[in-house]
Amino acid sequence: MSILAGINIPQLLITGIAMGCIYFLVATEYTLIFNATGLVNFAHESFIVLGAYIFAGTFERALGLSHWLSIVLTIVCMMAFGVLVATIVLNPLRNLQFVTYAMFGTMMLSRIVLEIIRLTWGTLPFTVKGFLRSSVNIGSTVLSESYLYIIGVSIIIVVALQLFFKKTKAGKAMICVSQNKDAAALMGINVKASINLTVALSAALCGVIGILCAPLYNVNTSMVASVALKGFCAGVIGGFGSYPGAIIGGILIGLVEQFGILFLPTVYKDVLAFGLMIVFLLIRPSGIIKAKKA
Repeated sequence: MSILAGINIPQLLITGIAMGCIYFLVATEYTLIFNATGLVNFAHESFIVLGAYIFAGTFERALGLSHWLSIVLTIVCMMAFGVLVATIVLNPLRNLQFVTYAMFGTMMLSRIVLEIIRLTWGTLPFTVKGFLRSSVNIGSTVLSESYLYIIGVSIIIVVALQLFFKKTKAGKAMICVSQNKDAAALMGINVKASINLTVALSAALCGVIGILCAPLYNVNTSMVASVALKGFCAGVIGGFGSYPGAIIGGILIGLVEQFGILFLPTVYKDVLAFGLMIVFLLIRPSGIIKAKKA
């Protein structure tokens, strides 16, 4: 009982779930690209940072637009950026003979994007005033407004993606392309266009993640370094390439790192996520839910 003394369990639970939602959103966005192209996009951290800077640096601070209009315009900009990246970088890279070269290509893309951010918005960190920074009191529990929005938005995204994949022609085409590109092409599906749409959705998701992370951290080029790594861990733990696995892996990491402070000092919180991934790689490398491929 002494371990629980002074610990607010509901607060740990909500915080763990909220951070887990961020992690599974990261895992979901690079799973989209991995399933569509066969490439692991190591530039996803820079995509998230770009989304945060477009939202906070341009539409909020420079133009002074409303929060909702800034969010919508950021998503539109990120989708356009995704199509550009798919056309110029990812579609050509997926045809390379050696996957290692493609991996290096996405790493260099990340450095290019971060350098563009530095040259465009500068190096000084900043915050978005008045955006999801209030607190909500539920009994004796004090929760950040941002955590509740993160959970709500994450649920909406999961439901929307499932409906998109199962109910729309474009979504079904994306599933076909992810399973077998040659067969999809023989069925008359435009594989390149489908990949462009997939990367556009992934980039838009990065924009949403950047917006959701803006109230949690100062906006700077390294703001989501840890989040991006834990999102990768979530994908590995849940099952690389599996959307349900990404959700389970993200929530698991979020809860483990929050409740881990009951037994370990807070400074070891990040170690738990990475240690958990190593354990899964050793005992169950396919993850909790093995991705299904045709």
